[in-house]
Amino acid sequence: MTDTKDFADRMLSLGLARVSEAAAIASAKLIGRGDEKAADQAAVNAMREQLNMLDIAGVVVIGEGERDEAPMLFIGEEVGTGNGPGVDIALDPLEGTTLTAKDMPNALTVIAMGPRGSMLHAPDVYMDKLAIGPGYPVDTVTFAMSPAERVRNLAKAKGCEPDQITVCVLERPRHEEMIAELRETGCAIRLITDGDVAGVIHCAEAAQTGIDMYMGSGGAPEGVLAAAALKCMGGQFYGRLTFRNDDERGRATRAGITDFDRIYTRDELVTADVIFAATGVTDGSILDGATKDGNFMETETILMRSKTGSVRRIKYRQNNN
Repeated sequence: MTDTKDFADRMLSLGLARVSEAAAIASAKLIGRGDEKAADQAAVNAMREQLNMLDIAGVVVIGEGERDEAPMLFIGEEVGTGNGPGVDIALDPLEGTTLTAKDMPNALTVIAMGPRGSMLHAPDVYMDKLAIGPGYPVDTVTFAMSPAERVRNLAKAKGCEPDQITVCVLERPRHEEMIAELRETGCAIRLITDGDVAGVIHCAEAAQTGIDMYMGSGGAPEGVLAAAALKCMGGQFYGRLTFRNDDERGRATRAGITDFDRIYTRDELVTADVIFAATGVTDGSILDGATKDGNFMETETILMRSKTGSVRRIKYRQNNN
């Protein structure tokens, strides 16, 4: 059961930004160095250190993996001082480890926080995802539609032709058939190599990013983070877990999933008000990357609260000596 009475989201939001900023600054020192693991570990260490300064009784529900796979920020780990509200935490200390290692765009540090019991404990499996930005009728696009039908329906709702729609898709062999069908509608496709949390967020800022819709499969934990972002920014999100084998079904069962065919809406993945922060590591279409200026490091963070729909962009400068 979700307990929201002590979740002081306004008071906690700036602390969450500090957590995201610290992870970005730590991992930015490894941009372009070709070492994904080192960049990720730097972000994990910094994020955990900052989280443990917050007056919360936090539990990581989306994290670095199971306890035996990750020594820190593993699923189920308790973080914070323990002197505060019980909260769920979903995080990706470095979304885009490959992007960071290769100095490619759109690497982010990402974290969301909500009252205890408010976020789906998504297992480490794939999730089919479908997202559009705010301002459209419910079910403008659905999983029942083919990819081409989604484009045509969204174009109709937007008042334009299908060739004016841009769809963001993760570039993977498993999406080749879907991409081919999308091409037949005349729509544009923005292919991304990694970072589908950023891909979904793009939909909520279509005027800035040029992205109208996200579709395709990626990690289920990232789906919960993306849903948290859209809960703050507005927009529709649908997710459906997919399983390649019995081991993955077992992971879902251990996470408490009983209906393997369920289609989750945004508000079923994140059931209560949430706060969300993301900080740019490398330059991207949403956020500027972390940069060094003499003895200083500068970052840009997007900080959001679903209760008020507020979206803040924060420039932070820290002496790096």
